[in-house]
Amino acid sequence: MPFVRFPPANLQLRRAQLVLMMASLVPTILMTGVGIVLLVVGSGSYSIVAGVLVLTFCTSIITGYILGSIFVNKGATLARVQNDFVSAVSHELRTPVTSIRLLLEGLRDGRLLDEDRKEAMSLLARETERLEQLVGKVLELSRLESGAHAYSRERVEIGELVEEAIAAFDALTLSDPTKVTTTVEPGLSVTGDRATLVRALVNLLTNAWKYTGDNKQIAIDARGFGRWVDIVVRDNGMGIPKDEQRSIYEQFNRGRAAVDGSKPGVGLGLAFVRTIVKGNRGKLDLASRPGETAFRIRLRRRREPETQPAQVPTRATT
Repeated sequence: MPFVRFPPANLQLRRAQLVLMMASLVPTILMTGVGIVLLVVGSGSYSIVAGVLVLTFCTSIITGYILGSIFVNKGATLARVQNDFVSAVSHELRTPVTSIRLLLEGLRDGRLLDEDRKEAMSLLARETERLEQLVGKVLELSRLESGAHAYSRERVEIGELVEEAIAAFDALTLSDPTKVTTTVEPGLSVTGDRATLVRALVNLLTNAWKYTGDNKQIAIDARGFGRWVDIVVRDNGMGIPKDEQRSIYEQFNRGRAAVDGSKPGVGLGLAFVRTIVKGNRGKLDLASRPGETAFRIRLRRRREPETQPAQVPTRATT
């Protein structure tokens, strides 16, 4: 049976949109002209009613076309995102898989000396661990984005949250310890999922650490603004160009500075941050220029229940 090759999904959706336009708009335009003629030229009540009905029908067709176009555009966008995701995953998996295959071939064919076999086994373990971490991150991000992760709604003290994130950050950057300057307004608390919020802050701190020079200046500011709590992570790095600021949250998307500087990573950190902030019903903003970058996580301030003063029972007097 011959293999049938279908065009890409986004191309099929674009063709469907074109067919929808030709099948609905062209007849609608002609019918609209007929309706206008009936209203303008017609003198009897029958002509006026017919013209109104024709124009009403044309309006319904145009509304249906607009709604159909919206759904088609969303489908085309989803297909493009899926294609980009598959392409990015394939690219990221190719390097460790190729390395593992070459190392296994060398071990199988006996082309390596005894001292080289130990190094090959070490490299094989490292590439396998790298592959496992990549797959784990993809699965975790997919679970967060699909809504499978149940975000807890507990009281989170901002001071404790920042301290926990800095402790985890210090453990990850032992090779180049960096002091993080903190300014936390006392008494701030939000309702959210502590573990995922810590993960988001650690990702922002790690990004700030990776993309700054030798004189690293990283800071966390947490302040309350009305019913909101803003947590801002600042650094003195190279900055993010304007044309990249909208796409940096996409999965496996890495900026030119990361690629040119051969910075480690696969482009999932900011995707995690955006998904986590959204899951905690917050907002994520970015302000960047050369020499300064600031990511702001905005969360709703926790409303404390008002305590009623205890009433002292009064003794009746006679």
